[in-house]
This record gives sequence, C-alpha cells and structure tokens, in this order.
Amino acid sequence: MQDVLYIEQVDQAQALLHPLRIDLLRQLDEPRTCPDLAERFGTSPQKIYYHIKALEKAGLVEKVREQRVRGIVEGHYQARARSYWLSPALVGQVGGEQTARDQTSLRYLLSLTEAAQADLGRLGQRSEAGDSVPSLGLSAQIYLPDGERRAAFLNDVQALFQQLARKYGLPADDDADEKIGELFRLMLACYPQE
Repeated sequence: MQDVLYIEQVDQAQALLHPLRIDLLRQLDEPRTCPDLAERFGTSPQKIYYHIKALEKAGLVEKVREQRVRGIVEGHYQARARSYWLSPALVGQVGGEQTARDQTSLRYLLSLTEAAQADLGRLGQRSEAGDSVPSLGLSAQIYLPDGERRAAFLNDVQALFQQLARKYGLPADDDADEKIGELFRLMLACYPQE
C-alpha cells in the first residue's frame, strides 16, 4: 500500500467523493471482505460489493486475494493508499462549478462546527472546574424562497457582521492597554433545514 495516491482523473474523483466509499477506504487499511465490511456498516454485502467494485474500477481499491467460503469465492480488498489527494485541476470538473462551490461552503461550515465543538469541550471542562463561562446561543428559522431574497439576506448578514466587527473587534496593536478581557468567537451558520 502506498502512502499517497494523487488523483487527477475525474472518474476517480467521482468514485471517491461518496461518503460511504470514503468510510470504506478508511476500513480498508488491511484486507477485508464485503461480508466483513457489511457487518461493520450494518448493511448488506451486496451494497458494499457495489461500492467496492466502483472503487476497484477507479483504481482506488485492489483485490489482494480470494478465498473459498462455503462454495462461494470471497475477495479480500484493500485500499491502494493510506490517503488520497485530489488535484486542484479537478475543482469545478466534478459535478460542475456550482457543486464545487456548494461543497467548499459545506466543508467550511463543517470546519466551523468542529472548531465550535472543540471550543465547547474545553469550555465545559473549565465550567466543571468552577470557572465562569459566559456564552450565548441563538437559533432562528428563516424563509428564503428565491435567489433574490437569499441575496438580500446575505447582504444583510454581511453588513451586520461588519458592523459588529468594527464595534467589538480586536483593538489595534497600539491600544495594548485595551486588550484586557476575553476573546470571544462569533459564528453564523446558515444551511437548508431537512
């Protein structure tokens, strides 16, 4: 198994960019059969076989051996690499430009969520230790029926964030005596509610 497989072909990227297939690749650090993977994922061996074959056709997985079990030949599959890197040239080709923008936005939203989760975990420990942890949580549902309303909403949110940043942002470096207090993180997440 190689350390890194650099992906430059659109068909390879399309085969890779499926949540279940990414999870399968994580499990294929050592040879495994489709029934073994199906048990791990709580699904049918047929579903796993379908995805394994798509990964094998794209050159991301290889069959390393076969074994006869109760009259059936089971393949043992292993990932070709420990990690996969997508060529920057593929951005915009897989699923089109809009899909690339959507995925970039969702990945950034996910990274914000992960940062908030890590921060909240540390703050929870401080709170359990008896420290005061001032915080604020807000949630609202909004209705954006069309592109015009979405654009207006985005403009309003950007203006509000800029206003808050100007009013409450970090003091300039020459105002060092004003930097007493805590630094707070402000995040806004907006996504379709399923």
